[in-house]
Amino acid sequence: MELRPLSFFTEETRCHALVELVREWAMHYPVVKALAGSIADAGLVDVPPRNSNSQAAEDDGVGPIHEVSWLNVFSAKLVEKVGRERVLSTPAHRVEALPDGAVLVQLGPVVTDFAREDAREVQARALVHLRPDLDLDTVRRTLHERSARLAPVVPRFAPDVAPLLERVVERTSLSERQVQIARYNAWAPPEPEEWLPVALPPDVDDVARAIDGYDDLAEGLVALLHTQVPSVFDATPESLTDVDEQFWVEYFPGMFPQERIDARAVPAIGAYLGGVLVRHLGGRWIPRRNLQEAQVRVGQRVWLPFLRAWRYMRQRESVLDYSLTQFFRAASRHRS
Repeated sequence: MELRPLSFFTEETRCHALVELVREWAMHYPVVKALAGSIADAGLVDVPPRNSNSQAAEDDGVGPIHEVSWLNVFSAKLVEKVGRERVLSTPAHRVEALPDGAVLVQLGPVVTDFAREDAREVQARALVHLRPDLDLDTVRRTLHERSARLAPVVPRFAPDVAPLLERVVERTSLSERQVQIARYNAWAPPEPEEWLPVALPPDVDDVARAIDGYDDLAEGLVALLHTQVPSVFDATPESLTDVDEQFWVEYFPGMFPQERIDARAVPAIGAYLGGVLVRHLGGRWIPRRNLQEAQVRVGQRVWLPFLRAWRYMRQRESVLDYSLTQFFRAASRHRS
């Protein structure tokens, strides 16, 4: 069960109510393994690889104790294996023997304090008490490293890609989110180079027909993504960010042959991107037989949406390096 946000349990009374709930539950149903704590912190626990024997021991509730969480209920079998006297003497905020032989161990009064230095000290000493084979300094250092990885980082993303990076970070596991924020704070995409100061003249036989063809190509992207990205129907600057997010998640270059992507996805993306420039920035198509040379004039520059789309569809990181969101924002700055 996941309860979010963790900050809901900042109050000691709420933490106490949760502990009592778990205690009552454990008194009525045999416990194999039960613990409660930060999901983000739990994601950083280093559990050794399992074989069939260790997995069977885990399933039976007698596997080794890899972690002591803020709240734990150790099964009767595990208590007997570790030693009842040892478990009951765990240095913690609350240690209580339950009627069926299980033992409840609560490290501190409030779960949200788990990353504080004093809380980590309690956690380290409790784990080493139950696992005398572990080294206290090593456990203490590991816990402090986990706290450092979870320390809040204020997002300071490059403005042109901030809407996309916010979504990418939201999709990152809680245990890695702060590290990712710090990584993207220090990163900025390259400035768009898919533009020309002087337009190439149209070299198609029928300009109007070629532009209609771009509209047809853009419909291909709508057909491809309309279920996952309903806003694709709107063809707005916001929908470009929605499309970026979807391609970051789906990672087309890892799913389909590159030649198929270049033949179908790239033209659809480029036409759609160009259409948004036309609709929302007053752009004008300048068709070319070679799609990568097709241009949209916005202000004093001509932009190459198909070339951008080709670079965008190389690998997963390309979605960030050559995002549609950034391309549109760069073009919007040169509208006048």
